[in-house]
Amino acid sequence: MTRHFDDLQLGSIELFCLAAETGSFTRAASLAGVTPAAVSRSVARLEERLGVRLFVRTTRQMRLTDGGHNYYEQCRQALTQLLDAEREVTGGQRVPSGLLRISVPTPYAHYKLLPLLPAFRQRYPEVHLDIHASNRNIDFVEEGYDLAIRGREPADSRLIARRLEEAELVVVATPAYLARAGTPLTLEALAGHECIQFEMPSTGRTAPWSFNVAGKRLELETTGTYTCLDDYLATVTLVKSGAGVMQAYRFTVQKELDNGELVEVLATFGGTSRPFMLIYPHARHVPLRVRVFIDYLIQAGVSPPAAPCA
Repeated sequence: MTRHFDDLQLGSIELFCLAAETGSFTRAASLAGVTPAAVSRSVARLEERLGVRLFVRTTRQMRLTDGGHNYYEQCRQALTQLLDAEREVTGGQRVPSGLLRISVPTPYAHYKLLPLLPAFRQRYPEVHLDIHASNRNIDFVEEGYDLAIRGREPADSRLIARRLEEAELVVVATPAYLARAGTPLTLEALAGHECIQFEMPSTGRTAPWSFNVAGKRLELETTGTYTCLDDYLATVTLVKSGAGVMQAYRFTVQKELDNGELVEVLATFGGTSRPFMLIYPHARHVPLRVRVFIDYLIQAGVSPPAAPCA
């Protein structure tokens, strides 16, 4: 293997990452035990080697350029992998530790994942969790995430997908709305109702509703004057407020169905579901903190009480 980096260059990369994380050459120097001038020289060497500016510096602030941000994300990931490999080889990673970054959709975060995390932290107190609760797709390499949970299998063959569960879908409304607008008994009847929509961030299209018709799955486009973007739980809040009917994951509305706040409709066409997948990049070396978290989720079955976090 051809050698591409000497010790000075690797040290420069570490100091650059410290400067990016702290936003200051002085603070980075203090943490590294060197002078601010040494940090400045290291960054200058990298900029000369790469032929790009990594920071925009003024008398008041310092920030990464777009190129600097991309370079930092990949350098941080590479340095973390080197550290994990060293710990594993020397036995220092017998105890999982370090930062674990997870991206998860809002309904799954609030009703499934977040309630499991305190027990995980009790078991592995040296693992720190950075949780991105959003329905926006993320880029593992660019944004430095270790794991993601998504409602579909990834198209990218470089990613591994493990099925966590099949989440049942159910159409619901409040008793007050049904008293006012009537109860739909057929799929055709939905055309006369206020069907609350959710726009999928990945496609910019509203999500179709899924039904079981004579043993076959039917994807049905519905219409309505309410469309929620990005936050899926906004649709649940709307339907609980009597705005209309909504097809939701059962786990997000089970409490309200049990106490009568919501009523299931079109149950004869129910029984369909959508998968939730645990997704992570292919890698020869998977950090121990990632491996134990994957095992924890699989063993837990991701089935805590169906109640959102406050």
